[in-house]
Amino acid sequence: MSGQTAEKLAYMANQIARNMVHDEAPVASVADHIVSFWTPRMIDTLLAEGAGALDPVAAEAMARIAAGRIPPPQTRATDPAVHGSDAG
Repeated sequence: MSGQTAEKLAYMANQIARNMVHDEAPVASVADHIVSFWTPRMIDTLLAEGAGALDPVAAEAMARIAAGRIPPPQTRATDPAVHGSDAG
């Protein structure tokens, strides 16, 4: 997808955030809306673009979406919270 498309997606995410800023949990509302109504390709495009063009609420919503895409540990043996991480 082109940069213009990523710009449009950022604009759309910011619009959603502005419309939900007064919700009880605006970040969760924005994340829920995006996951419910956007295609995975749209989400991937905006995640690849980064948060630079996003309002704070939209940026946090996208961070939550990105974090939710990390698969949880399959067993205690693969859970870094239990055993620590050897990465880095």
